[in-house]
Amino acid sequence: MHLSRTFQGVLLAAAIAASARAEDGHEAWLRYAPITDPTILAQYRNLPTQIAVLGDTPTEHAAGTELQRGLTQMLGRPFTVTYGLGQILTSSNAILVGDLESLDKMYVKKQKLPKLKPESYMLGTRNNGAVSQTGIIAADPHGELYGAFRLLELVAANKPIPTTPVTESPSAPIRWVDQWDNLDGSVERGYAGRSIFFDAGHVRPDLARASDYARLLASIGLNGLTVNNVNSDLTTLEPDKLKEFALLAEALRPWGIGMSLSVDLSSPQVVGHLSTFDPLDPTVIAWWQKKTDEIYTLIPDFAGFVVKADSEGRAGPSQYHRTPAEAANVLARALAPHHGVVLYRGFVYNHHLDFHDLKADRARAGFDNFASLDGTFEPNVIIQVKHGPIDFQVREPVSPLFAALQHTPQAIELQTTQEYTGQQRHMVFLVPMWKTALDTDLRANGRGTPVKEIVEGKSFHQPTGGFVSVVNVGLDTNWLHSPLALANLYGYGKLAWNPDATSEQIIDTWTRLTFGNDPEVVSTINELQLNSWHTYEQYTGNLGIGTLTDIIGIHFGPGVGSAENNGWGQWFRADPKGVGMDRTVATGTGYIAQYPKELAATYESLATCPDDLLLFMHHVPYTHILHINKTVIQDLYDEHYAGAATAATYPMLWQKLHGHIDNQRFDQVKALLTYQAGHAIVWRDAVNDWFATMSNIPDAQGRVGHHPDRIEAESMTPTGYEPIDVTPIETASGGEATVCKQALCTLTTTLKEPAGNYTIAVQYFDLRTGASKYELLLNNDPIADWTADATLPPAVVDLHLDGHTSTRYTTPAITLKPGDILTLRATPGANEPAPVDYISIQR
Repeated sequence: MHLSRTFQGVLLAAAIAASARAEDGHEAWLRYAPITDPTILAQYRNLPTQIAVLGDTPTEHAAGTELQRGLTQMLGRPFTVTYGLGQILTSSNAILVGDLESLDKMYVKKQKLPKLKPESYMLGTRNNGAVSQTGIIAADPHGELYGAFRLLELVAANKPIPTTPVTESPSAPIRWVDQWDNLDGSVERGYAGRSIFFDAGHVRPDLARASDYARLLASIGLNGLTVNNVNSDLTTLEPDKLKEFALLAEALRPWGIGMSLSVDLSSPQVVGHLSTFDPLDPTVIAWWQKKTDEIYTLIPDFAGFVVKADSEGRAGPSQYHRTPAEAANVLARALAPHHGVVLYRGFVYNHHLDFHDLKADRARAGFDNFASLDGTFEPNVIIQVKHGPIDFQVREPVSPLFAALQHTPQAIELQTTQEYTGQQRHMVFLVPMWKTALDTDLRANGRGTPVKEIVEGKSFHQPTGGFVSVVNVGLDTNWLHSPLALANLYGYGKLAWNPDATSEQIIDTWTRLTFGNDPEVVSTINELQLNSWHTYEQYTGNLGIGTLTDIIGIHFGPGVGSAENNGWGQWFRADPKGVGMDRTVATGTGYIAQYPKELAATYESLATCPDDLLLFMHHVPYTHILHINKTVIQDLYDEHYAGAATAATYPMLWQKLHGHIDNQRFDQVKALLTYQAGHAIVWRDAVNDWFATMSNIPDAQGRVGHHPDRIEAESMTPTGYEPIDVTPIETASGGEATVCKQALCTLTTTLKEPAGNYTIAVQYFDLRTGASKYELLLNNDPIADWTADATLPPAVVDLHLDGHTSTRYTTPAITLKPGDILTLRATPGANEPAPVDYISIQR
């Protein structure tokens, strides 16, 4: 039925009020900000205000309501929505939304209708005299929803609605998100708060936020959500738990998001109380069939299972000398009658490798474990392959397994969660990295086989496959802690829908939807984001060496040596003479032979191996000359300095946008970029100092190990402060810091700098255990104060001082002269002893 005029007015007023409130990031790119430019509004003046949805399903209601909400807010006039064929007149002005079946029923005189692939839609506008119609004609309700979001995206980005119908189709049927949420409410590798789905062992009673998340996913064309951790809770498949999961599935359903579950292969034994979970045991097979039927009784549109097995301590078929195929097929056969799928993770490796074995190589594991099984999986088994052979490092080659599985569907696994790329405290736009992987041509069978076409199913003629990404949203209002990190979630969805989309196209639209169409805003944010992956790689780990983070800890700050001398296999094998993993066929682990011949030949030869993958493929002397005519060691030094220098410009570039966007998000981003600029210096110095010590080769420019602008805290005159060793040693300047041992402490020094204007930077450590207070005084007059209350990783009580918590505070420019007395006064907070590393005086 039509909305009353009164309700239309209320809706319009509510829409305008919603757009005027302070922006906290919850709406992400679905802000639907009012358009105030008359020229832009004019191009939508013929857009009908009646939205006619031909169907009446929950998903079609979601599409209609979304169009009404978005268009009303953006265009400033009330839009109405009706549902069902009985309300439609083909001769009236309307935004027509329907699938082909409903459209066929609508016409008395049968029309020749187009053919559309599942989830596809056509979008276009037709003006015939006084009648104006905009059509979203789709293959099914999912397509209608995607078409509705596309129309809203065009308006929000101030782009014209096509007059000639444009057809959009998803690249592949699997376009999923993996959450790593635990039933207790914690989130593994989660950097934005606790789970939006679970708490205290149960599904949350209020699932409004889960529904909002499903809306975000649908708006970028995603259609599946694995709601629980791949390290699955062993109680996941208990009957009471499944009833709660059914409530969660209900919250996702209107948005076309199918729910899947990560399951542990030991479930028949743990949940079913069988004596075994051997996948070939008849009682185990029967248990999986019965359990799957139980799930579909509760969740008729259940999408399927995700399996992590025989990896990092998870139970698996190897316990019974069975293969991954034998295990996956048991689940697949149980799911097949219900049209469900199994995504079996190819992330299977031994994390107890012998570091001293020069032939040991974690990178080989995916190929070694799965290539020989090609063609033995059931058709509804999809092998989920991480884009690189190690683990979401800042740069890796693509996994050779993509080219090896030519008779098995595959899904590429990406990681929106920035586990190794700054954990949403650093701005790193990951789409260019993913594009590099997706566009890599593996040349399987001597022909063009880019990774994107393999996972789409095009290269090897597979009917299914696609894209999966780890996206650990949390209870932080803006979903991913940083407003800028949402560009990665948006970008992942856009690539999963169309992997041919460019990084420039994706970030430009995201910026416009998220922050508005102001040219200054768009150009500045686009520039920052597009260069951020390269910058992060520069100041963390270049030349294919990896991020050099704390591998055995929380994967955030620098921990260069942590990758070596352990069983995890993320080695780079640095010694006093050289660095890099020898993965060649001639002298190394033989990993390179896993690639098709053409690409293998490129990687095998030092003459053709690209510099950005050199240390992944080869062990070379520090004096090896790169293609850019620079030694490896000097390039390590130079790139770390260059990356930190670029990061230092981020706060200044962002400052230009003051007044162009809302204050709340402006301040959030400014604080994060300021932190990143300081942490980039921590990374720069830790990596460079470590390699200078290991190689005993000095920096040709004299920078590494020489910091004339610094005053070490332990060299200042202390009151209550005592020196302490920091480990790893390279994560503090000079390997030492100072900690306050009483209620109030000071560090004092007499300055010697020539008269002039300087900034003063204090490098300190910000632990989660307290909120120490700091105050800077110049000649006993206060000039700055701050509180160390940031929420930095690790998200646990840890009193250790290292590169994870090393943080910088920088003053504005201050006039100094020789003889000035600088004092840092500090008050510890709880178990945080107001730690200080050094003070830097810079022009």
